[in-house]
Amino acid sequence: MCGIHVVWGKGANEEALNVLMDSAKHRGPDQESKLSPWPGIWIGVNRLKILHPGPEADQPFWLPDGNQLLIWNGEIYNYQDLRNLLLKMGVEFFTRSDTEVLLHWLKIFGTAGLEKLQGIFALVFVDLSAQNILVARDRNGEKPLYYHQTHDSLILSSESRGIAKLLGSSVDMVQVEYFHYLRTPQPGKTFFKGVKEWKPARFSLIRDQSAFRWDDIPKNKQPEKEKNQNRFLELLKDAVLHQFHADVPLGMLLSGGSDSTLLYALWYYETGVPLPAFTAQFEKGVQKKYDDALAVKKLHKKLPFEQQSVEVNQSVFRENWNEYLQNLDYPVGDSASFLIWLIGKKAKESVKVLISGAGADELWGGYQRHQAFHTYLNNRGLLLQLPSFVGKLPFGRNWIKFFSGIDPDPRKTFLNFSALETLSSDLFEDYERVFRKKLPLYKQMLDFDRQIYLVQDILKIQDNALMAHGVEGRSPYLDQGMLNFWEQIENEEDLIGKKWIRQSLQDLELGWVADRKKLGFGLPLLEWLSETSEFSNWIFSTVQEFERTYQKELPETTKVILSKPGDYVKTHFLTIYNFFLLAEWLKLQKA
Repeated sequence: MCGIHVVWGKGANEEALNVLMDSAKHRGPDQESKLSPWPGIWIGVNRLKILHPGPEADQPFWLPDGNQLLIWNGEIYNYQDLRNLLLKMGVEFFTRSDTEVLLHWLKIFGTAGLEKLQGIFALVFVDLSAQNILVARDRNGEKPLYYHQTHDSLILSSESRGIAKLLGSSVDMVQVEYFHYLRTPQPGKTFFKGVKEWKPARFSLIRDQSAFRWDDIPKNKQPEKEKNQNRFLELLKDAVLHQFHADVPLGMLLSGGSDSTLLYALWYYETGVPLPAFTAQFEKGVQKKYDDALAVKKLHKKLPFEQQSVEVNQSVFRENWNEYLQNLDYPVGDSASFLIWLIGKKAKESVKVLISGAGADELWGGYQRHQAFHTYLNNRGLLLQLPSFVGKLPFGRNWIKFFSGIDPDPRKTFLNFSALETLSSDLFEDYERVFRKKLPLYKQMLDFDRQIYLVQDILKIQDNALMAHGVEGRSPYLDQGMLNFWEQIENEEDLIGKKWIRQSLQDLELGWVADRKKLGFGLPLLEWLSETSEFSNWIFSTVQEFERTYQKELPETTKVILSKPGDYVKTHFLTIYNFFLLAEWLKLQKA
């Protein structure tokens, strides 16, 4: 599926719906539908056909009696199990699609049925007989959903900019400060005034256009008797077999790192079926550091796959930049967005689904900030006694960030480790309430990353970048069985450094992959911006113009960096790129 669009209440008409749908046409839909099921509501959908690609499964999908309909975006991985249960209940099916299964399931079980869904979704289920609408988003936020609500109207869409265009919303410059520190807008917000993000794992049953209230989708927990590496691997194999299923060609986003390599290895050893594998290949000058293509080439000697290298250099960046911007819903400060978009552009020539390793780092402690926080917890008393000037001594950049981020409050310490700069108290308060304080401290931090960084950054850019080319992204590490298992892990040592992922690779004789130095997935920004070149001049002049134009809206720290970007490349190259992205996107909004 590509996107869902709903206008309900005052101002609901076909013209308003067309505005929403036009914003999603770049996403490569195979089919569009428009519908007004009753006065005051208009519904549209752009469908990406993955299961049962025939027209019989097109949307909006109606039940035979004409009383219920469904539009949605996503995949239900356990739809075969649900289908079998519905067959025993006497339900007749006319397609092989998960859409038909989901519609019957919601008609029979209503909101209680959401508990059993395993998959990725943003859905709108309309029950004409009961005169209500059910709106829900999956537990991980893998599929996006945005809304605007007043006392007499509700607008829903898979992209925030469609709603903004319909409302005539301006850009919310208040979000610039959040963007500077944590690379995304404030949780629950977007870059558009009046356009909010529908929360993951939330649903609402709306009647008579009344104001909706949030409800959490219940968690279908199964108690785990065994919480060890063998059970982890068993559940991951199940997730792979579920999520690698499609009625269209499927491929792998393969970086040569631990997460994606383990997924592909499990798939191949279970099925013997090789798949296309897509990898970024950088220019020779940076390949020693950005060596994904070399690692994948080495992996190819052990595992068969169709290697698809995607060339990345400054020329490729400039040639594709404007098209990438046109596809952007709103900016997220992560250059991986451009990389995934570029890979998606290549992948669309041969596949409709790409599997990624998203979620592994957040759940299983794979980031440097997780290791840093673990070090902080183990040495907290000593570290808090260090004088403040220690953080200003000439250590390496990572150590300076570590010492300057230490705070008596463990949660603020972790946010300082996560942010590009040490957070102010006001910003900290906006994020502090997200922590689930019933969890042990270290696990709280992983859970925070799952709720915030994973949803607002990793999953947002994956969906936006791939759907721009009509390609669906899937993330087996976020399978419901894996998440239930993670929730029940009590031993902190099992959540540090992706212990079980590394051990699984060792057992498959791929230990060298686990031992690769973690660099992260993104553009070689430090190297590109450190050169005196036409490229760096383009970036620097853009952010300097941005700083002059928006001085009144920018934090002081931002203005200092952007006014003289060349002086701050070594320490703030990520900030410079992020504001280049924001500056270019803002130009597009004014065009």
